Amino acid sequence: MRKMKRLFILSSCIAFGNVLFAQNIEDGKKFLDYEKYSSAYNIFSKLVAANPNDAEATYWLGQTYLQNDDRRDTVAAKNLYQKALQATPNQPLLMAGMGEVQLMQGDKTGARNTFETAIGLAGKKDQIEVLKAVARANIDSKEGDAVYAIDKLNMAADKDKKNKDAEIQIELGNAYRKMVDGGNATKAYQAALAIDPKAARADFMTGRIYETQGPGQEPIYMKYYNDAMAADPNFPPVYYWLYTYYYERDVNKARDYLNKYIALADPSSKNCYLQASLLYVSQLYKDAITQADQCISQAGDSAYPNLYGLKAYSYDKMGDSINAKKYFDEFFQKVNPDKIGPNDYETYGQLLLKFPGNDSLAEADIDKAVALDTLKANKMKYLKTTAELYAKQKNYGAAGKWYTKILGLDSNYGKVELYYAGYDNYLGSNYKTGDSIFKIYQNKYPDDILGWYLGARCEEGIDSTGAQGLAKDSYNQVIAIGDTSRDTERVKPYVLVAYRYMLAYAYNIQKDVCTAKQWNDKILVLDPTDANALQNKDALAKAANAAKCK
Repeated sequence: MRKMKRLFILSSCIAFGNVLFAQNIEDGKKFLDYEKYSSAYNIFSKLVAANPNDAEATYWLGQTYLQNDDRRDTVAAKNLYQKALQATPNQPLLMAGMGEVQLMQGDKTGARNTFETAIGLAGKKDQIEVLKAVARANIDSKEGDAVYAIDKLNMAADKDKKNKDAEIQIELGNAYRKMVDGGNATKAYQAALAIDPKAARADFMTGRIYETQGPGQEPIYMKYYNDAMAADPNFPPVYYWLYTYYYERDVNKARDYLNKYIALADPSSKNCYLQASLLYVSQLYKDAITQADQCISQAGDSAYPNLYGLKAYSYDKMGDSINAKKYFDEFFQKVNPDKIGPNDYETYGQLLLKFPGNDSLAEADIDKAVALDTLKANKMKYLKTTAELYAKQKNYGAAGKWYTKILGLDSNYGKVELYYAGYDNYLGSNYKTGDSIFKIYQNKYPDDILGWYLGARCEEGIDSTGAQGLAKDSYNQVIAIGDTSRDTERVKPYVLVAYRYMLAYAYNIQKDVCTAKQWNDKILVLDPTDANALQNKDALAKAANAAKCK
């Protein structure tokens, strides 16, 4: 899910004599909220060039590197903050920025120490901004602590009772949202709107909360999206989100919102990609490839990485596996790993399975897709598609393994899921796994002959010589169900196999010709034309007479 940024509010404590300078900084912050990173970078880089000791402008310049999900550059941010701190040591806002870099690079302990030092060094004038910076860092980073962020934002709110900063409430909403606490997130966003009714992001994020609540919520979340557009018609993220919302629902509406978004957003290769992707969703795959090539040619080295992914998906839809693999490989080389989604891993994994020798790589990618996706239905689809592909290739052992994973994911499995998992394990000679699955089948459906029959076949596989008689009990159940069944023709093949097993066990293992003859006779009653039984009839009769069977 694409992470959205926040609304930045004009500070009320800016001196009149610095209004022009402060407005430039606020413009840059607004561009960040609009996710116009190039525009924000242009403002902050000019301010830093004019005054390298401006800690506030430097902090926000670093944020243009860190908040851009598509082209996040923690190295550039780290170098910027380190250099600035060498010139102005112990500057709390810059230290908060450095703590964010540490957090994004996985150093949670170091980041926490840096945050606490920054808060301790902050003077009365900049305490609120430092607390917000620390909270933002913990909200935006995957390694961040939302509870810690909430604590710092509450401290900021206590210090801001007079001015009432709407940004604090928006950040509180973001922190609660990170904790998947939609109720408190919504309260915080509404508190922000009470302070500033023009806070478009608060409306937008409230809509996002309701959209996650499932079917029936569309009138509510669409109201908030419309409110966001009314509050600030120049707020690009809401138009982008509506483009993605309608992308697979209504391509014409998606195109309308995309055009509105592009009119407001910074010019970029990404916009070219978004337009080309509409050709893909319209199933115009050749056209999508042609336009993607044009986008790449125009952008050169700065081409949006997803353009290569778009080509890969298009070739895959056209059945061109070689080119699909080529462009998936290029896409994975160029894209930020954090931007690779479960569908990317799953599609690439399925593609790799078409190339011999890539099974382990393919399965690793499909496992990543299952782990990343939050929807159980999607996870099930990934597992089932993989199992079906292996079964189509007659690689039944692998198919059985993936069908078995479905049972581990969904405890509400039924006959169909148990059958495929058990049967493909049997076909793949994974007899013990198949047997354990059919025992579950037998417990759930004790009157179903198929579960006992296939369980018996697995037990035969485990006991390959028949010496242990492992399948006897299961075949006895097959015979018992067959004897009471009204559908004799359906159960007949299963019962015949059970009789043959019993005959072989009695004759070969128990050396009991009397019982063996009885089983052979049962076979002939059920099927008088059975060739093997007819062939055995006379020999067993002679042996039974010699043994003086009753």
